[in-house]
Amino acid sequence: MRSRGLLIIGIGAIAASLLLAVGGIGAARMTGWSIGAPGGMMGRALRVGSGDIGLDRAVKIAQGVAASYPSGGLAADEVIEFSGNYYASIREKATKIGAFEILIDRASGSVTREPGPDMMWNAKYSMMGGGMMGGFGVSRSRPMNVTTQQAQDVAQRWLDANQNGTSANPPDSFYGFYTVDFQRAGRLVGMLSVNGYSGQVWFHSWHGSFIRVRDLGA
Repeated sequence: MRSRGLLIIGIGAIAASLLLAVGGIGAARMTGWSIGAPGGMMGRALRVGSGDIGLDRAVKIAQGVAASYPSGGLAADEVIEFSGNYYASIREKATKIGAFEILIDRASGSVTREPGPDMMWNAKYSMMGGGMMGGFGVSRSRPMNVTTQQAQDVAQRWLDANQNGTSANPPDSFYGFYTVDFQRAGRLVGMLSVNGYSGQVWFHSWHGSFIRVRDLGA
C-alpha cells in the first residue's frame, strides 16, 4: 500500500470534532439515553471524590445505547475501562462490522460519540448530514481501499515510530476506518484508528491509562 502519511492531531482538529459534536448530537435522545457533546471527555481523568459508575453500569449503558437504535440489529461488542472514560464499540449483529464508538463518562454515565475517527471518518453511521446521533441517518458507504492486514501494518509502523515497544492487535473494522488496540508486554495500553481509504493514522489520546476490558461477544 502506498503510504499517504500520518494524520497529526492538533488543536484545530480537536476543535473541529467538538464543533461537529455540538452541531450533530447535542439534542439527540434515544429512548431514555441522553447523548451529549464530548465537552471535557478529551483525556479527562476521574477526579478523586467525584464518584464512578463502575464497569457493570457502563456495560448496561452501552447495551442500552445499542438496543435503542430504531432499526435494531446493533449490539455492544466490548466495553473498555480507561482512567479517563469508558469506551464501547457498537457493532452490527448481522455483518459483525463496527457501527460506531461511544465514550461513557466515568462519573455521570453520560454518553457521547467518540471524537476523532468515529466522528470524522465513519462512512455509514455518520454524523454528517444528520447522521446517527442527529436523527439516526445511515448513509451509503463504499468498500475500503485499505485491507485489514494493511491497516495493521500501517498501525505497527506508526507504533514503531511513536510508541516504542508496543505491538498492534488485529484491527476492528468499521465503515470507513479501522480501530486498532495495541499492547506492551501482553497488556493493552491504548488504541488508534486507520483511515480505510487513505491509510492516515489517528491516535486516541483521550482515554488515559488502560484498566480492564469486558468482552460482550457481539
